[in-house]
Amino acid sequence: MADLLTTPLDALSRALGGRMVDFAGYALPVQFAPGVLKEHLHTRAAASLFDVSHMGQAILRGRAVAERLEALVPTDIVGLAEGRQRYGLFTSEAGGILDDLMVANRGEDHFVVVNAARKAHDFALLSRAFGADFTPVTDRALIALQGPMAEAALGALVPVAAGLRFMEVTIADWRGATLWISRSGYSGEDGYEISVPAARAEDFARALLANPAVLPAGLGARDSLRLEAGLCLYGHDIDETTTPAEAALGWAIQRVRRTGGPRAGGFPGAARILPELDAGPARLRVGLAPDGRAPVREGATLFAAAEGGQAVGHVTSGGFAPSLDAPVAMGYVPAALAAPGTPVWAEVRGRRLPCTVRPLPFRPSTYKR
Repeated sequence: MADLLTTPLDALSRALGGRMVDFAGYALPVQFAPGVLKEHLHTRAAASLFDVSHMGQAILRGRAVAERLEALVPTDIVGLAEGRQRYGLFTSEAGGILDDLMVANRGEDHFVVVNAARKAHDFALLSRAFGADFTPVTDRALIALQGPMAEAALGALVPVAAGLRFMEVTIADWRGATLWISRSGYSGEDGYEISVPAARAEDFARALLANPAVLPAGLGARDSLRLEAGLCLYGHDIDETTTPAEAALGWAIQRVRRTGGPRAGGFPGAARILPELDAGPARLRVGLAPDGRAPVREGATLFAAAEGGQAVGHVTSGGFAPSLDAPVAMGYVPAALAAPGTPVWAEVRGRRLPCTVRPLPFRPSTYKR
């Protein structure tokens, strides 16, 4: 642990009793005293504060930022309105997913957030494309405030935040600290992600935690929340071997970038990605509901029958869903087995457990649209 990087909220997490673990080279709390189950359910009922400062933050400026970024992602950046944020994907020449990211148009610049495990890769990619117009942000923390009471908690400190809708962004002041706020998150709940100057991060976090509706939560609850919401984790559900269509992320590629659109193609892997979006992929990421109470974990092999036959797919994320009081999983199966209601079997410790293909998300999201 001594060799790990720390975030501006490290001391606060430890003071609050966080159990620290190594995540993407950072020391981060996996849980606090209540435990993952209670933190998960508290997020669904009230509001939880997550330290996500390990994520990569960067600014893109200069001439034709949107056009240059569209050369790296299949997302419609040119059409992204000022004050709005959009989910996007870095893709490879082979059509695989290099990372997923968030892009916000702030008028004078574009703000980008990428995954911690891919930060070095993504920043190198952006640096080559943008040169001096790319600036990594190294002096700010990133806080996620998630749950149905997040609006009231943040709005009490920063009133303008309450008026934001899902995927809108703004810049606001809190006691002399400039906050970069987006109404978004990784839990399936309404909430916010807030970039805060590192020197003021603990003060701001404590101000949020002073609200009795807000409790700290760790990586464990963040993972179970995103699994219930059917959200991908890079390196697990998506990677360079998965394409956007296979990952059921075609919605992240807007019509203007698709075949026949006014700015179709022009991004890495378009020669594979666009035909696959049109014709459908050979395999698909699906939700899986295991029978019984036993969870089916990442790496479990999937079969089309209870006995015999070759493997047809694998589980990429799995665990227990506290909101549903049942196990859930996600994985890849052939397109012919991807329809909801289709039975498949997961091999767990030498036994095949029956599962049913389920639509995603497992629990409806509650974003404020």
